Amino acid sequence: MNNKEGNNKRGGSRPNSSRSNSSKPKPPMAKRAQGPKKEKPEVKAAKEAAEQKLKKQNQAPKRQKASDEIRLNKYISNSGVCSRRDADIYIQSGNVKVNGTVVTEMGYLVKINDVVNFDGVTLTPEKKEYILLNKPKNFTTAFDEGQEFRNVLELVRGATNAKIAAVGRMDKNTTGLLLFTNDTDMIRKFTLPNQKSSKIYQVSLDKNLKFEDLEKISKGLVLDGHRVSVEEVSYIDNEPKSEVGLRLRTANVKVVRAIFESLEYNVLRIDRVSFAGLTKKNLPRGNWRFLTDQEVINLKNI
Repeated sequence: MNNKEGNNKRGGSRPNSSRSNSSKPKPPMAKRAQGPKKEKPEVKAAKEAAEQKLKKQNQAPKRQKASDEIRLNKYISNSGVCSRRDADIYIQSGNVKVNGTVVTEMGYLVKINDVVNFDGVTLTPEKKEYILLNKPKNFTTAFDEGQEFRNVLELVRGATNAKIAAVGRMDKNTTGLLLFTNDTDMIRKFTLPNQKSSKIYQVSLDKNLKFEDLEKISKGLVLDGHRVSVEEVSYIDNEPKSEVGLRLRTANVKVVRAIFESLEYNVLRIDRVSFAGLTKKNLPRGNWRFLTDQEVINLKNI
């Protein structure tokens, strides 16, 4: 190969490039979609304030509750006929009159001297009373056991003029703590199947409780298709093994009896020694006392 030929190759024309010419005009880019324009914080706050002001203007002004006024549902509940929740249902249904006029308004305020008619009966509001009794034998909460056994209300008859009722039931052979009140909300709370508070019972059996039966009880039993959970069961210290301590949440004494009868033991006596934190301390058998304000608060907060 001579130099001339080589020079001709180097100086030859440049082959066409596949790249586009930079001077060629590019097509315009598509415009990016833009969202709604954001309001400035101060503008947004001003709008919200204006909306709130307009809303308040359209609402009827609330009447300030006077010191001698209470809500109608509380007035009804205080009278002992039903709970506040149930009272609201009666009010909405048009079954409540105040001074002869039907009231269906929720939160309606009444005075103590107003005449409130509930489902045809004139009510008298009562102060809430809470009485704890250490019940003796041969008294019952039932009203249909004839003249042989007396009703427990006889034991607290002189305590108050309020229409109190026992919380739960006790038969003639069951002794121990029994709560009385005219607070229908509390009565309902402690008679519901699902309880949060513990009750402790001392149970006297006709024979010693076998250790294997004690273990069965501690694991829980199924009675009438319902599982009964026991928090604790144990023998009573320095007592025969026929004396058993039982802690569970139910306030139904029949459940306590059924636990042992399902294992073929006869229950001679049941003594409730603790009820939702209340004890028999300084309360001899057959005596009663009013609950302290703190005890009432504790019961309501359970």
